[in-house]
Amino acid sequence: MAVGLKILSGNSNAPLAQDICKYLGIELGDAAVTRFSDDEIRIHINEDIRGTDVFVVQSTNSPAENLVELLLLLDAAKRASARRATAVIPYFGYARQDRKAGPRVPISAKVVANLITAAGADRVLTMDLHAPQIQGFFDIPLDHLYSAPIFTRRLKELGTPEDLVIASPDAGGMAMARSYGRRLDCPLALVDKRRPRPNVSEVMNVIGEVDGKNVIIRDDMIDTGGSLTGAAEALKNNGAKMIYAACTHALLSGNALQKVEDSVLDYLIVSDTIHLTTERKSNKLEQLSVAPLFGEAINRISEEKSVSSLFESSDQT
Repeated sequence: MAVGLKILSGNSNAPLAQDICKYLGIELGDAAVTRFSDDEIRIHINEDIRGTDVFVVQSTNSPAENLVELLLLLDAAKRASARRATAVIPYFGYARQDRKAGPRVPISAKVVANLITAAGADRVLTMDLHAPQIQGFFDIPLDHLYSAPIFTRRLKELGTPEDLVIASPDAGGMAMARSYGRRLDCPLALVDKRRPRPNVSEVMNVIGEVDGKNVIIRDDMIDTGGSLTGAAEALKNNGAKMIYAACTHALLSGNALQKVEDSVLDYLIVSDTIHLTTERKSNKLEQLSVAPLFGEAINRISEEKSVSSLFESSDQT
């Protein structure tokens, strides 16, 4: 472990921050993230961090206060004379708004990147960006981790290469599906769909042979669950035997978990980049920890060692 390494956490995913600290063999930094009586966020770092290498762990999923907490923690760290402040963002919110998709709309991912930089971040560490080009929105170094090492170990337990098919729920996810097809040495399938309006998808057909196979739908996130459960229905109609889904970021907004429960999906595997409360648990849901991957990346960054050796970037294309 590097000397002078300090982990701070906001409220969005304190359990993950604790697990990262356990991996590193250190205590979580003493930072109070509270509210004034009018709900205004109050930050106070209760220990000396002058000259230390500070990593602020905070996912920026809803509510928007999570993003504000991250910005204020970064500012507090810099004003407390931290040697370097790294924003560790397991789930980078607003990543789906990565371009001007229509008239009179913001490029929200770029705005968030600007805010994080302006708040004092010297570096960013994140995982499975919805749009990899967001790395170019930052004028500071960004390390992009892939959850593939964590998920691949679990997915190999679901069947032999002869039994398995990796499916993408849309054309945009084929690069990820292709990398997992190589890792698991199994064929691919694509669920072709069109989206009439945001958060509503209509499945059209399945491209690829899934009859009698155990199919794993791989995606970077599950939000409302409509795309995932619709894809599972289409795969089942095309003869799939067992249907699993593996999604890095478990947003599970609205009644998404109920959709999963009522669907033909046999199992949903997610990571802990987003904290899931007790009421958002299910017998169909399994959560994998990415703490060891983040912990090792943080240690290497602090010791000025290579982070890219944690994964093979060529497997992601």
